[in-house]
Amino acid sequence: MGASSLGGGRYRLERPLGHGGMATVYLAHDEELHRPVAIKLLAENLAGDVAFRKRFLREARVAARLSHPNVVSVYDAGEAEDGRSFIVMEYVPGTTFAELGQIAPEEAVELAIQACRGLAHAHAAGLVHRDVKPQNLLLREDGTVKVADFGIARAAEATALTQVGTVLGTAAYLSPEQALGENVTTATDVYALGAVLYELLTGRPPYEFDSLADLAAKQSAGQIVPVGELAPDVPPYLEDAVMRSLARNPAYRPASAGDFARELGGGEGPTLPLRQAARPRPNWLWPAVAAVVVLAAIVLAVALTTGGGGSSPPAKPQPATVQPIPRGTNAQQQAAKIAAWLRARAARP
Repeated sequence: MGASSLGGGRYRLERPLGHGGMATVYLAHDEELHRPVAIKLLAENLAGDVAFRKRFLREARVAARLSHPNVVSVYDAGEAEDGRSFIVMEYVPGTTFAELGQIAPEEAVELAIQACRGLAHAHAAGLVHRDVKPQNLLLREDGTVKVADFGIARAAEATALTQVGTVLGTAAYLSPEQALGENVTTATDVYALGAVLYELLTGRPPYEFDSLADLAAKQSAGQIVPVGELAPDVPPYLEDAVMRSLARNPAYRPASAGDFARELGGGEGPTLPLRQAARPRPNWLWPAVAAVVVLAAIVLAVALTTGGGGSSPPAKPQPATVQPIPRGTNAQQQAAKIAAWLRARAARP
């Protein structure tokens, strides 16, 4: 990067913050508003794709309409003198979820609820993130979670410019329908956030795989180790919420990011006290047994008094029915589709 400023000299670049296959992020200073900002500058090899540049700027400007405490604000977008597009964003000092490792359940729930709120705000505005992963979830120094990179994933996906390594790095959080090139909805973001939460709780992603074809086969089979087997201290209600968010069929996931937050104990208002939310359920077994014994004695006494000893035996309780999740295409078909999707994503103009 030869230039030291962007936007006609308004943004002075200071140092790189991160680098990926599609862009480099810089810490910069806004000379007009006198504040630090983060600038994402597209890679040089993308500058020649006029359609992509237009799409990138259009999506960035759509994302700039979002205003929420749990979403990274987009301030500006433009093009450098060499034709490379850039976006100017809120600078978030802190860390990413990728650097947290395995954390305590109450801490993981607090972070996930904040992310849910940011996603719910974007979904209400008609935006689906499409690339929720630990690297795009930022934890500010004061404990505030910020969801980053709205709009960027959509631009990259439509242009098929993602590198193979980037796809594989993201695939652990990729919903089955997105990996197969099917319709992407808000349920896609719910799945991805559920995968991130699974990793925060257990220290590993839901699936361990060597290729996208391998991932497709495992997603088809639904081979996810239950959270409780890897992290026994996770409360049952939390395990249930996470496993539901990872359902292969989107219809079986929480209906929205807001619903996911409620299942995690967050409601719509301020976060509930997490220790209260995770408190073990009271043991009602012995009071229930005592009540049944007393009731049985009363019934027997009435029957002996009235001569009703010939009453019919109580009906046996019927087992609860569980609606099976549709299996969809088999693993081989999925593997073929996902391999074709990978080739398209890795294509170069």
